[in-house]
Amino acid sequence: MTQISEPTVLESGDAAPAFTLPDDTGQQVSLTDFRGRKVILYVYPEAMTSGCTTQACDFRDSLEPLTAAGYVVLGLSSDAPEKLAEFRALEGLTFPLLSDADKSVQEAFGAYGEKHLHGNTTVGVIRSSFVIDEEGKIDKAMYNVKATGHVARLRQDLAV
Repeated sequence: MTQISEPTVLESGDAAPAFTLPDDTGQQVSLTDFRGRKVILYVYPEAMTSGCTTQACDFRDSLEPLTAAGYVVLGLSSDAPEKLAEFRALEGLTFPLLSDADKSVQEAFGAYGEKHLHGNTTVGVIRSSFVIDEEGKIDKAMYNVKATGHVARLRQDLAV
């Protein structure tokens, strides 16, 4: 039996793992594209599922105050860019959705790996959000967040 280890956990002050991924339009997006700006990167399990739709719509509905406070929002899942484009259009999402098909970026951020759900140990996406500062360092790493209410809590933590 193969032992799967717990994911690495990022903490405040750690360098955010670098990445370049396709977005929902097929364009390549790199974390370095946002150097000098604050980024909220949120990782979710699957586009067009109820919890992920709730969370995405909460970010959409909070985008104006987050942008006004200097934040860029990026969604990240392992969905293909075509599915992300459909999700974005269906829900009127106004921020980029990134495709991490091989889950390497999710693993680098500690948002994919062993997790505990209803008393069982499984391997999968760990719903997470990361606030990355202007220099590319982790300001806040939040793991195992809830789909409902997370954006409101995040806004409260960021005083936005």
